[in-house]
Amino acid sequence: MELKFTGEIWFWRGPAPWHFVTVPEPESAELEATSALVSYGWGMIPVTAQIRSTRWATSLFPKEGRYLVPLKAWVRRDEDLEIGDTVTVRLTVRPPAGGSWAATVPKS
Repeated sequence: MELKFTGEIWFWRGPAPWHFVTVPEPESAELEATSALVSYGWGMIPVTAQIRSTRWATSLFPKEGRYLVPLKAWVRRDEDLEIGDTVTVRLTVRPPAGGSWAATVPKS
């Protein structure tokens, strides 16, 4: 599954602060529909993310019916991104860790 959307970078000031982009509702619904096949612990979904020319492996965090894309510091630095910037994000859902898509499809 591949998705593309635009969102704003925001900062979470938690005990382990992070920058995120929130996946819009329609795309979050698509992700939720596939989560049972790929999710691991706490509903996390493994993806390859891309902003501009930078690609990285990460996992989406579920939050209040939507998903959050964490932006690593080196990604923000390489693409000169700041809080409040609007970015286009491309996501490719990856197979579950240690498995393949075939292992997740029920046999008939």
